[in-house]
Amino acid sequence: MPRRLALLAVAPALLIAAAASPPAGAGAHFVVAPAGNEVRYRVREQLAGFDLPNDAVGKTAAVTGDLTFDAKGAIVPGSSKITVDVQGLASDRSRRDGYVQHRLLETSQYPSVILAPTAVSGLGWPLPTSGAKTFQLTGDLTVHGATHPSTWTVTASFNGTDVTGTAATAFTFADFGLTQPRVPIVLSVADTIHLEYDFHFVPAGS
Repeated sequence: MPRRLALLAVAPALLIAAAASPPAGAGAHFVVAPAGNEVRYRVREQLAGFDLPNDAVGKTAAVTGDLTFDAKGAIVPGSSKITVDVQGLASDRSRRDGYVQHRLLETSQYPSVILAPTAVSGLGWPLPTSGAKTFQLTGDLTVHGATHPSTWTVTASFNGTDVTGTAATAFTFADFGLTQPRVPIVLSVADTIHLEYDFHFVPAGS
């Protein structure tokens, strides 16, 4: 094969590798992909008329944002933010959804939950182009207008330019000034809220 044709043949693979694993001295900028993202809350509750407790789970796919690393693999806080539109949170019970929207989160006044990442630990640099990695991400989480530090356990899978996986954290109602639900149909609600994020990131501009 002529040298010029050989270079053209390998160029796409080289571009993909460069986007996923930046060269020394370069950072990386990822954005939330248009599909493959879902945020969930999970709270243990005991409903009247049921013998066993169950998990109340509300979901939304309305997630946008950026994640930027500098040349040393550190998070760039000013260019990293994940925003979740919680106005469309939905569970398997419309009555619960109405309570969450109007009385708990007051989404007409506080329509977004925002994570502002500040640091990662255990990820390594440069980023891998394949395989999986589990690490910690810290950031300021804003819920119902209140901001509180949070730590997330993240498991990410790297496949060329795409990064997918799950991040999870937990907090109490009191952490964000929220009041545990008190309604007749619900006998009890656990004080811990679990927040889970199934994510899909791609390089900016891809």
